[in-house]
Amino acid sequence: METSWLSLITDWDIPPAVTGGLLAVGFIYVRGWLALRRTRPCQIPAWRLYSFLAGLLAIFVAVSSSLDTYSETLLFMHMAQHFVLMSVAPPLMVLGSPFVPMLRGLPRSIVSRIGGPIFRSSLTHSLQKLFSRLPFAWLAMNLTYVGWHIPKAYEFALSSESWHNFEHFCFFATSLIFWWHIVQPWPARRRLNSWMIIPYLLISDFVNTGVSAFLSFSGRLLYPSYGVVERPFGIDALKDQVAAGAFMWVFGSLVFLVPAIYLTTRFLTNGRLVNEKTGLERARALAQ
Repeated sequence: METSWLSLITDWDIPPAVTGGLLAVGFIYVRGWLALRRTRPCQIPAWRLYSFLAGLLAIFVAVSSSLDTYSETLLFMHMAQHFVLMSVAPPLMVLGSPFVPMLRGLPRSIVSRIGGPIFRSSLTHSLQKLFSRLPFAWLAMNLTYVGWHIPKAYEFALSSESWHNFEHFCFFATSLIFWWHIVQPWPARRRLNSWMIIPYLLISDFVNTGVSAFLSFSGRLLYPSYGVVERPFGIDALKDQVAAGAFMWVFGSLVFLVPAIYLTTRFLTNGRLVNEKTGLERARALAQ
């Protein structure tokens, strides 16, 4: 049966468990945000609320819309789904400074009885130290990204819904850690070596370029599953793969290069202001 192009927009399959989980997380965050607004309005402005909720909406779209419906028949749609889970939802949620609002949004009994022992445990402190290391965050995200796009690993994920969901969880979780270091959301302290974020982003773009070029220029079908399924809209499997690689290349590079350019400009501007201030202070000291 021929597929209508309109189904790319209308063909949704909403998973009840994930949707319920996202609604619960959104409710807890909003509850905590409202509580914080009464005491710390400067740290938690309205745009952080909108950003976090937009991140939750992005996850919902990724797992419910046609991005998921056609993920097993169109590689382009599957790569777009991965892009949302790795490069759209995580930075939006991190911009919402979720740690404190989520804690404030939970009932106090849960925080004291369950959260307290967890936060005091040595395992939690060890994980916090590990996740706070820039090399670990970079390796976690990029190795996950490359590893799951190796043909055998990708085909394995497609063969099982459980492993496919685990793959998506890996993408999202490691991307949260990755973007946390870039945004450094309140109440995290700004690191003195923040300039290291620039190569952190640029080398990640290099990795993305390598994977994208591999898909675009391999000249053969890397994921055989897409060659044996019924092709919607009559799209050739190899052309679909080239389009998927091109999408990852263009939009993936933008996600890394735009913040790299912004941060470089900000660091240079701040450095110039510091130098000007220091020079003015020295001039005043000499004048005295």
